[in-house]
Amino acid sequence: MRQPGPDHPITITAHPKRVRVVVGSTVVADSTHALALKEASYPAVLYIPRGDANWELFAQNPRSTHCPYKGDASYYDLTIDGTTKAAAVWSYEAPFPAVAAIKDHLAFYPDKVDAIEEMPA
Repeated sequence: MRQPGPDHPITITAHPKRVRVVVGSTVVADSTHALALKEASYPAVLYIPRGDANWELFAQNPRSTHCPYKGDASYYDLTIDGTTKAAAVWSYEAPFPAVAAIKDHLAFYPDKVDAIEEMPA
């Protein structure tokens, strides 16, 4: 486990806007409680609380990865109208303490959903 620091900063802040994730005409998630995780020089990633997602559309994917700063990531497929978007979503089920705020949150690959919309809360 590595700790964020000056050479690899990680910040997590409350996202001030409403966030909707859409596939086709289906809203997969809709939240006014998203978190923005900014890691080193990477673009910020929005993490949405699980309770704000439509779980009927999700299925566990066997893929997993490890980040030395955040922990082990689990992946989920999205199935909408018979079409499956494999490993379109990831989550840190037991994140390392430095990023504990993203526990019970989901992040979406922008290229596997049709839109991640931000609008006034």
